[in-house]
Amino acid sequence: MPDPTMRNPSIRKKTDSSIRASIGQLLIIGFDGIEMLEGLASLLTRIQPAGVILFARNINGGEQTSKLLKDSRACVSTPLFTCVDMEGGRVDRFRNVTGSSPSAADVFATGSRKLFRKHGRVIGESCRALGFNTDFAPVVDLAFEASKTVMSSRAVSADPKQTVVYAREFLAGLRSAKVVGSAKHFPGLGEANLDTHQELPSVDKPWKQLWASDLYPYRIMRRELPMILIGHANYPAVTRDASPASLSRKWITGVLRQKIGYRGLVVSDDLEMGGVLKAGPIDHAAVEFIRAGGDLCLICHIEEYVTRSYEELIKTAEREPKFARRVKESASRVLAFKKRSLALKNPPPATSPAKLERLSRRLWEFGEEVRLATLRTKELMIGNL
Repeated sequence: MPDPTMRNPSIRKKTDSSIRASIGQLLIIGFDGIEMLEGLASLLTRIQPAGVILFARNINGGEQTSKLLKDSRACVSTPLFTCVDMEGGRVDRFRNVTGSSPSAADVFATGSRKLFRKHGRVIGESCRALGFNTDFAPVVDLAFEASKTVMSSRAVSADPKQTVVYAREFLAGLRSAKVVGSAKHFPGLGEANLDTHQELPSVDKPWKQLWASDLYPYRIMRRELPMILIGHANYPAVTRDASPASLSRKWITGVLRQKIGYRGLVVSDDLEMGGVLKAGPIDHAAVEFIRAGGDLCLICHIEEYVTRSYEELIKTAEREPKFARRVKESASRVLAFKKRSLALKNPPPATSPAKLERLSRRLWEFGEEVRLATLRTKELMIGNL
């Protein structure tokens, strides 16, 4: 039977437009610069991404950051994920604007659930004040010796149950500030001794041990996590190959979706990182992440990588009906999430110097609370020896 799109080009044009709109909803993109320039506005308008992500390179003041995100939202017709990596400690994008935030490990050392939650709330309020509605935190990787030099103070405990205690409170704090959180880095970098920004670590750990320890936070919190971010490590005992979890259908669909039963959004770690580019070029990585069952491709810096991935996703969807259905499934999931998310329904209000000053003061006071609580905890431990 002849292809009806060959006789009626308007059908093909409508199909292309539908696919392009869906694929835009599978991308969260980063860029250079601290203001909305013509090239960036053109990119956002053309791709209509699900979200944007800013880093320290994009942030040099509160009002500037708030305006940049407002201008980004103006280019996109659907509610926009305005994202940041903000954990405190080593991963602190706001330190030059609001002052430094304690690390997750520092807060965990207090042993205070009240302070765990306050950590999330203070960070969430800082995010919201600067215009962000999504924070890729907390880390739920376990603090094993193997990853100590890589993860450092980002991981809180080698005990998965204690990691869940901290993560639950931190997420509740973010939620109270109307910020979406995301647990990372599934299925766990606790045994990874290489930095996935540059290398592809191989975690040679048996399935039963992964299930009992590294996967425990995801299993226990599966109904509580708005997003889960997938890491770029390889787990040969599970997949029997050399590919990263971020490109693995077995991990994303087989384990996370089917065995664990997770129904939220699945986000890739930055697809520009060396850990995934070891497996192939970025356009290949974007396609394989979506094919594996992922929802949101995170591409954090290079415009060429964004456009290459976008176009390759479109070509693959046009060529493969099964992949087109996979695209539609994820795009529908993303749009449904946006529709019901309180964090995205009302954009954050514009910031002001007075608001930033109050935030800086509150953050400093929280740091002092953490310091004093840690001292008290240490004194109690010494007293019990």
